[in-house]
Amino acid sequence: MADWSCPDCGKHLFHENETTLNIEKVVHSKFCRKKEGSSYSFMHREQGEKEPIDAERSYDSDGNPILKR
Repeated sequence: MADWSCPDCGKHLFHENETTLNIEKVVHSKFCRKKEGSSYSFMHREQGEKEPIDAERSYDSDGNPILKR
């Protein structure tokens, strides 16, 4: 079984299919936290922020809010 450990964060990936493991490595490299315990988020929002990020899609075609708050 093929395995790989990330040199930045130490995450251990393994899979019996080498091609699938290579795909997992590419995905991990794009989202790696670089150190244990860091946030996964690429976008920062203040704790009390109530406005939707995408204002155009925050309401459906009838004008009803899509997200529950």
